Amino acid sequence: MTDTTELAQTANHHSQQTALDGVFTGGEALVLAAKSNGIDQVFGIPGAQTYPLFDAFNRHSIELIVPRHEQAAAYMAMGAAKSTGQPAAFSVVPGPGVLNASAALCTAMGNCSPVLCLTGNIPSSYLGVGRGQLHELKDQLGTLRSIIKDAFRIDDLGSTSATVNQAFRSMTSGRPGPVSVEMCWDTMASSEAITISPGDGHAEQPRVDEDLIAAAAAAIAKSRKPMIMTGAGAQHASREVLALAELLDCPVTAFRSGRGVVSEHHDLGVSSVAARILWDECDLLIGIGSRVEMPYLRWQPSEDYTDRPDDDRFLIRIDIDPLEMARFRPDLGIVADTAEACELLVNKLEKLVRKSPERRDQIQAAKVRAQQLIQSVQPHVDYLKVIRDILPADGFFVPELCQAGFTSFFGFPVLNPRTYVSEGFQGTLGFGYSTGLGVKVANPDKAVISISGDGGLMFSIQELATAAAYDIGLIAIVFNNDSFGNVRRDQIDRFGGRTSGADLVNPDFVDLAHSFGLSGFRVSRPSDLRKVLARAVDENKPTLIEVQVERGSEASPWSFIQMNDAPTWAA
Repeated sequence: MTDTTELAQTANHHSQQTALDGVFTGGEALVLAAKSNGIDQVFGIPGAQTYPLFDAFNRHSIELIVPRHEQAAAYMAMGAAKSTGQPAAFSVVPGPGVLNASAALCTAMGNCSPVLCLTGNIPSSYLGVGRGQLHELKDQLGTLRSIIKDAFRIDDLGSTSATVNQAFRSMTSGRPGPVSVEMCWDTMASSEAITISPGDGHAEQPRVDEDLIAAAAAAIAKSRKPMIMTGAGAQHASREVLALAELLDCPVTAFRSGRGVVSEHHDLGVSSVAARILWDECDLLIGIGSRVEMPYLRWQPSEDYTDRPDDDRFLIRIDIDPLEMARFRPDLGIVADTAEACELLVNKLEKLVRKSPERRDQIQAAKVRAQQLIQSVQPHVDYLKVIRDILPADGFFVPELCQAGFTSFFGFPVLNPRTYVSEGFQGTLGFGYSTGLGVKVANPDKAVISISGDGGLMFSIQELATAAAYDIGLIAIVFNNDSFGNVRRDQIDRFGGRTSGADLVNPDFVDLAHSFGLSGFRVSRPSDLRKVLARAVDENKPTLIEVQVERGSEASPWSFIQMNDAPTWAA
């Protein structure tokens, strides 16, 4: 779960510092208030109820990127926010537009992305009447509040700045997440003399309990083989987490959103498989900005909910969200910004612990053994090795839900914070390509690669037009097995070899890429991918690479994701 320090610093840096007085439309007021909080770019699709808003984007120098589907607008904003840690905005019409974007909003909520949705609503006099106005929802605010962190409506133009500033504080304080701000159609089109106040979306942070820091330090000092597990909330705390790990000679691992906090090329950065090898001897776990999903939902049976660990390891959790301490109760919980808490822990522990060189030898042995074990997951381990070799260390990787994407959970080393852009626990099929576009827009000078299966890519295939229109140099790799590969395998394994709805008929992806004006290539071996991918990274142009995979030929990655049983295979 992402913490708030960098969000607050960014908001303060970009915020408008002086008030603006004038006669503004509601659309202008909304845009200027968002701009005062650092928004200078919007992904959006215009419609009748948002015409004044889009006119204001034009008049007030907001960069507008128009995708071809409302869901893509939200995913692009999520990609920009997730890869930078800074708020990003999108705009769609109310009703069906908001509902089209709702899958991406669910995903942004699940992976803690600070995303702002700007939308409209039906004329104010019709709210709650049910007359059947264009794009009417029974309760749009209520619908959104059931999905995202918060939703706001501006009924009075004079309150625009205060409401937008409140929305930014909600979006960035504590556990970040998406929020929406709406105006009714008539309010957005009206004009009034108002003041746009300076941006004031300053993220609020809890005060660290020094006694809990001291208690955590004492428990850690007594442990023999601690382990650190990071989540999205540690992405801004890489330096502090690494300092803690090096002090303790302690392995650092992650499942999805916490990857890259400590590089897996560092002695102490370990994949989930290496961590599972080390887990049985671990006597203390420090979860940093993490739901600690991996050990308690994937390394043991989890059919029935339990609100605390059922083993004898000591669990310390550090998280900005106090609700996390009730969802899964640790032995010791510290509600704090993770960077601050880790720095305080290091200061407390410096005189309490001694270096343990032999522990590093054990960690290295686990890393070597894990690498040997996962070689069985072919062909995707070999394809992922090629991608890792070609993608620069600071390049971004967006794994879609496909066989290669699942394999990347453990088979793709992540070397820097924020560079592994995951969908989080929502497991949203189809998020990858649109999200990758947003990552590339936000990081134009960095290489960005998204991988998808043929099933997932077709959810957003129309966005090839967006890549071409804005020359977005995303490299998309589609692994084409003419099926929903995971569904197909599960059906065969669980239902006597029968399949239902798993096999697909696809277009010629290379011809399709060419028809949109993208570079397109087809390969069927890792060695061929190496040549094509190196060229695509150098050219930095919109590119699609199809990897042909025989239907049903892929080795399952799931024995290295669930890992319920003790790792006898690790000997």
